[in-house]
Amino acid sequence: MMGAKRISEGLLSWASQLDDETVRQALRSSRLPIVSGPVALMADAHYGLGATVGSVIPTEQALIPAAVGVDIGCGMIAARTDLEAGHLPDDLGPLLPVLESRIPAGVGRGHKIVSRRAERWLASHRPHTRLSDKQVNKTLSQFGTLGSGNHFFEICLDEADGVWVVLHSGSRGIGNELAQGYVKTARRVMQALQVSLEDRDLAYLPEGTPEFNAYLADLNWAQDYARANREAMMDAGLQALFEFAGRGRPLSRINCHHNYTAREEHFGKTMWITRKGAIRARPDDLGVIPGSMGTRSYIVQGKGNPLSYHSCSHGAGRALSRSAARRQFRGEDLVKAMRGKTWQARDASALVDEIPQAYKDIDQVMADQEDLVTVRHTLRQILNYKGVR
Repeated sequence: MMGAKRISEGLLSWASQLDDETVRQALRSSRLPIVSGPVALMADAHYGLGATVGSVIPTEQALIPAAVGVDIGCGMIAARTDLEAGHLPDDLGPLLPVLESRIPAGVGRGHKIVSRRAERWLASHRPHTRLSDKQVNKTLSQFGTLGSGNHFFEICLDEADGVWVVLHSGSRGIGNELAQGYVKTARRVMQALQVSLEDRDLAYLPEGTPEFNAYLADLNWAQDYARANREAMMDAGLQALFEFAGRGRPLSRINCHHNYTAREEHFGKTMWITRKGAIRARPDDLGVIPGSMGTRSYIVQGKGNPLSYHSCSHGAGRALSRSAARRQFRGEDLVKAMRGKTWQARDASALVDEIPQAYKDIDQVMADQEDLVTVRHTLRQILNYKGVR
């Protein structure tokens, strides 16, 4: 069975580190009547809200809003540049405030002045849900902004000292609001249909219903918003980097979701594939798998493993919850872990729940999924910028 371990008839796992609570949660997903094949747990799988983070769930004629999650379209973008390490100043510290001004980060943060790019995007992309004036303003002002938690902007070097920019973000506040609304809608639909669920967060929307059609339209809109949001931030970040270095141009980009749903064909059947914390890894697909702060990240190429529904992990995956990490570690521990890198050391106490020790070992995660992807580049961080709560 290649690298997969069969936990049950309906559950496969690539994770060598998997706790019992996560297994029980994934088993609940696998027992849903709408699931059309084994649920696949990626190497970074861990317990999540609604459904397991790092799970790939195939469904027929239904979608589970909580399985996609509240950060619809969250994902990664990476840009390879023509710069090398020697083209950059030794001290990257002065670049941090420039990035902070051009790419606002943090809970609810947005641009003070709405960009024409944001206005053009919204004018040509209308969601199914009629947005309130407040939501329209949020959509526009947060276009091109980073968010918080594990969302980040990084400058990295590859194995040949080539300079890359790597960024992690999603559909921001508007995606969250739309997702929360549909999770509640799905619960109401289940009650109306008298469907009994092991976990109410696994409430689903049957295909062909008005609720399903509305969710699919808003889901696709939020996924498009997340992708465009990453592109806008990458443009702003590259401009800041090239101004700082006094030269440079981008050579290539990879932009991939890891919280999303797509209609795909697997094992001769057309089905909905929901990837919650997983990226698509068809043959020749390129993807970005970040480690935690202070560790390595990877540019990968998919192998198209059918057992994983052509998927792989989206990162290292948490080993400790945020609250557990804050209880166990202090700001000085994060400072030690980030030694030699440019980052917001002044915010160490606020960012301690992102300490590398709170995540699984990214190298073990990569070893667990050797049958899913081929590593094309190994990146090491030299600058990290995160939103502070």
